Amino acid sequence: MTTVRTVLAMRTREGCEERFEAEWLSAAEKIRTLDGCLHQDLVRDADDPRSYLIISDWADRDRLDAFGRSEHRDQLLRVVRELRESAQRHTYQVLHSVRSEPEGAR
Repeated sequence: MTTVRTVLAMRTREGCEERFEAEWLSAAEKIRTLDGCLHQDLVRDADDPRSYLIISDWADRDRLDAFGRSEHRDQLLRVVRELRESAQRHTYQVLHSVRSEPEGAR
């Protein structure tokens, strides 16, 4: 099986940025315990504080899709969805990862 990465671009409703971040973090703490979830990041656009990317890595597409169809997902992310203005999701297969060496190792 191939690791998959989802990238979800979201724009929050005006004035909802702090609550969006807190609600995402709360949901992510629960999602990280699920079978197949490897990593999650929430990143904010440096030039548009209402625009975010949610990036998550999953062990395989089957487990990602099972979570995506689950009622558990709907419950965890209900408030996050209410705080957003728009969303667009893409799923990618991770082909290669190259890590930098720590500063002291160079």
